Amino acid sequence: MIKTKAQFIKTAVQPKDYPVLRDESGNILPEVAVVGRSNVGKSTLLNHLFNAKNLVKTSSTPGKTQAVNFFTLNDEVAFADLPGYGYAEVPDSVKKQWGPLIRTYLEKRETLKLILFLLDIRRKPNEDDLKFMEWALHSKKAVILVLTKVDKVNQTEKKTNTKQIVDAFNLENLHYVLYSALKNIGNKELMHHIQQALKDEQEQEDG
Repeated sequence: MIKTKAQFIKTAVQPKDYPVLRDESGNILPEVAVVGRSNVGKSTLLNHLFNAKNLVKTSSTPGKTQAVNFFTLNDEVAFADLPGYGYAEVPDSVKKQWGPLIRTYLEKRETLKLILFLLDIRRKPNEDDLKFMEWALHSKKAVILVLTKVDKVNQTEKKTNTKQIVDAFNLENLHYVLYSALKNIGNKELMHHIQQALKDEQEQEDG
């Protein structure tokens, strides 16, 4: 997939506001959701994937985005940037909105084919992370674990932390990618994984 044209489509909170995204031939685009804690670097990763500096707005206040933001890439695939979760300073009333919003999206969005689940390589999965993975598996969605900010650790820490994180989820065949937008690490590998996962999903549907 040659990255040439990424577009912001719209922001939505309710399923009735989710866009119907199609390619030039009228086929509905497969959708990739991007999920993770508030300060994990979702906006940075998306801008890097899209080869666009400020298409995805980064907030100086973690936890500020409480809606789903939709994008398209090359009119071939859609991306949904979901609200970050688990930020300590966000009011409880806001935290309570996150769970239903994310869960509703996962359960209602029929075009959702793949989830990019972002984790900071310096942090062990917490209860929220483990719970989200349960939701994803319950929703029968393909998941790629993306370990971000790998430029912040040395080689030994990278290896040790990766093993601890992967082991914590205790899943067979969990695909993961080490990523750093700053050092341009993992971009091609992640795009390859995305393409392969979407192809596999399509073949399952056709089969």
